[in-house]
Amino acid sequence: MSEELKNKRRPALLRAAFRVLLVALVFGVWLLFIYDDSPLSDAWNPLVPLNVKDERTSFTKWKLQRALSGSAACLSALETGASAKALPDFEQSEMCHIRPQVVLSRVGSAALDPVNTRCQTALRMAMWERHGIQPAAQRILGAQVRRISHFSSYNCRQMRTTRGGSIRMSTHATANSIDISGFVLSDGSSITLKQDWQSEGVKAQFLREVRDSACDWFRLTLGPDYNALHADHFHLQHAGWGLCR
Repeated sequence: MSEELKNKRRPALLRAAFRVLLVALVFGVWLLFIYDDSPLSDAWNPLVPLNVKDERTSFTKWKLQRALSGSAACLSALETGASAKALPDFEQSEMCHIRPQVVLSRVGSAALDPVNTRCQTALRMAMWERHGIQPAAQRILGAQVRRISHFSSYNCRQMRTTRGGSIRMSTHATANSIDISGFVLSDGSSITLKQDWQSEGVKAQFLREVRDSACDWFRLTLGPDYNALHADHFHLQHAGWGLCR
């Protein structure tokens, strides 16, 4: 074979070898994901559905979005990190409803007064408790949060503004939000936004830390820094445009 012909065939052989190597690599990665004895943890495996208790990884937010996308996926994920009872959809009107509806009574290690809410709101609460609230409590307070206090989730009403009422319906009308007023710690002490947000010391630091972490798990987070209407609670929304104040 002439040297010229060899030179012409060499790039084609290299391309063929690259394709074979690429196919082998993709097949190997696929086997890594589906193999029962895979060294990958579930948290790092994008084919494994969201588990609230799993460590946070680069895939966590993606898994969360998948879980939030449908009723069945949401309810399945919620079971891994909360105590919640699924109920039939609540229908008051086209503007006021809860779809899908759950009664949430615990997220992780923290109890709540039972609250009727949307599964998606409950799942975001579970992620916040696991990956935001409890780590902050341990780091800042050396304690665990045993109860989360709230005002409500579902409320068929229009939005409130500092200028009065609004013609727009509140996200509470579809249980796409929940208002959190404070926390009770494992030592029995309480932390509330009304009393402790403007204070100095670790309680105020904790409240700001959990406000910031709520912004990781909810689409909209409003607190005392937003306006006077939120002086005593965090307004946390499943749906929103990314505001964090």
